[in-house]
Amino acid sequence: MIPRRTLRPDYSISRLILGGWQFSPGHHPDGYDLDEVLETLVEVADLGVTTFDCADIYEGVEELYGRFLARWKTTSAHRPIQIHTKFVPDLQALATLTKADVARVVDRSLRRLGVDRLDLVQFFWWDAQTPGFEQTGVWLDELRSAGKIRHLAVTNLSVERCRRLRDAGVELVSDQVQYSVLDRRPERTLVPYAQEEKMALLCYGGLAGGFLTDRWLGKPEPEGLRLNRSLVKYRLIIDELGGWEGHQRLLSTLRGIADEQGVDIAAVAVRFVLDQPGVAAVITGASSVRQVASTMKAFEVELTDADRARISEAVGGGYGPPGDVYDLEGDRTGRHGRIMKYGLQSGEAATAPRAR
Repeated sequence: MIPRRTLRPDYSISRLILGGWQFSPGHHPDGYDLDEVLETLVEVADLGVTTFDCADIYEGVEELYGRFLARWKTTSAHRPIQIHTKFVPDLQALATLTKADVARVVDRSLRRLGVDRLDLVQFFWWDAQTPGFEQTGVWLDELRSAGKIRHLAVTNLSVERCRRLRDAGVELVSDQVQYSVLDRRPERTLVPYAQEEKMALLCYGGLAGGFLTDRWLGKPEPEGLRLNRSLVKYRLIIDELGGWEGHQRLLSTLRGIADEQGVDIAAVAVRFVLDQPGVAAVITGASSVRQVASTMKAFEVELTDADRARISEAVGGGYGPPGDVYDLEGDRTGRHGRIMKYGLQSGEAATAPRAR
């Protein structure tokens, strides 16, 4: 079984979380076989992955997880499932957001998931300079007090913004951030702050959309290939660290350590993140039981200080990309920010995912 981490006395999660973005049209435009996906989710939960991540802006995914929860109740496992969602208002709506708007989105998530209370809501606010950030956090906290939300958290927020919410009286259970052997920006300021505040880190991007797997070892630079949004995003991170040649050196280093452990590159990459201070769990975007079972081998890996030093040396030491958590992505004029979708609540560039 997969180890668990207690975030609060009344709340624990599996240290491997199944993400839901891969089921959204932004990542999977060709649709999916609904019955196959539901069966996969049940089998993944049987393996011990009891915590699942989605978002109000991952179209169709809250509804998908709602069907999964209904299906899970009919099994004999009787193991509690945790569903983490998000609250991400559109950029253009920030300045005029109201308490009623916040309640409407939360109520919609409750309906989609078919639950009476949301386990964990992760709050994101696109623009730190737009007023209303703290007030919106307080409104979400009022919904928590009213019993509609169990715990509040944030995603992709810096220490400065976490402090602003804390000072407004909002207790945060976790911050979901990008963290991998390629991207160690959280270590600059967020890791020590999170430890001080007893705020867990839930980490996505541990496999860089698949770039940190054996699939890409020894492969030519993926120019001209049709990359999904996830691969485009992480390819930009690779470019920040010197490009494809440097990435191949990193993969070779990871492969050497994996050979010594009898696992694949993915298991080593995930174990590296799991070992970092304050990290409660790693989110995987796997879409098959086979991929999840492979990633679970990370819990069999034991990295030494020498292993970690080899990995750090392979990416040039330091923290990876410049800036703090989400700085590059938060620059809407830069190449990292230009690939973001800022209006998914209102249907920007999306249609509902199609079941085939």
